[in-house]
Amino acid sequence: MQITPPQLSDRTARQVVVRPVLGESPLRAQAAAAQLTLPYNPALKSDDIELIVGEANAWLETAGLKVAIRYDSAAMLHRRHGGQNELLGRAVGVKNDRHPIVFDATGGLGRDAFVLADLGCRVTLCEQTPALAWLLQDAILCAQVSRHEAVRDAAGRMTVHAGNSEAQSLGAATVIYIDPMFPERKKAAAVKKEAMMLQYLSASNDGGESLMNWASRQAVDRIVVKRPVKAPVLGERKASFSLSGKSVRFDVFVRHAQAGE
Repeated sequence: MQITPPQLSDRTARQVVVRPVLGESPLRAQAAAAQLTLPYNPALKSDDIELIVGEANAWLETAGLKVAIRYDSAAMLHRRHGGQNELLGRAVGVKNDRHPIVFDATGGLGRDAFVLADLGCRVTLCEQTPALAWLLQDAILCAQVSRHEAVRDAAGRMTVHAGNSEAQSLGAATVIYIDPMFPERKKAAAVKKEAMMLQYLSASNDGGESLMNWASRQAVDRIVVKRPVKAPVLGERKASFSLSGKSVRFDVFVRHAQAGE
C-alpha cells in the first residue's frame, strides 16, 4: 500500500509525528515514519498528534485523547450483534443471496466498514489522511490473525486505499458509502473522542457536500449516506428511501430501484 500526503482544502489538518512506545524496539515506528514521510520523534509527548507505534500495536494520541482501532475488541465483538447492523446492511442492499461490493469513501476508523465486511460485503476503505490509512491497514492485518474466526473472515474482505475518494472512478457494481463527520456540537465535551480525533486530522469542513457531488457523478446504482437522525439530507437530491435508528439515519439514493426495495 502506497501512502501519499492528502491535498488539503480550506482548513489545515494538525501535524502528525511518529513516536515509538517507550521500552520497545523503535524499528517499526521508524519504518512507519519513513513510509509516511512524517517526522519521527522518540522523545516523550509533544503538542502534535502522535502516531504511537509499538512492536505489536499502534494508536493515535493527542491532548489526552487516545484512539486505537481493534476489530476484535470487546466493543467491536459486541457491535457485531447490534441492531444498527441490520439497518446498515439493508441500506447497502445486503440480502441472503446478495453481498454488494462497497466503496467506503470516508474510511475513518473503519467500524461500519468492518460491520459490512462481517455481513459478507467486500469493502474498500478510502482514507486520505496518511497516518490514519496506515493505522487502518495495521488494524486489518492484526484482525487477520485474530483468534476469532469471524473477525479473520471479515478482515479478509477489507482493503485500504490511501488517497482522495474524489479522485476515484467507480462502476455500477459498487455501492458508495459516505459517513461525513457530523456537525460540530457547541459543547466539546459532548463530542466523542474518536470524532474529535477525526476532526483534528481532517482538512475538510464542507460537511460532505463535495463527496456527495462526486458520488452523484459516478455510474453506481446506489449511494448510502449516514446522517444524524434529525439532520437534513446531504446534497440536493431527494433520497429514494431512508432507514432510521435511535440516533442515526441512512439515506439511500438508488438510480435503478430493484424489486422489494
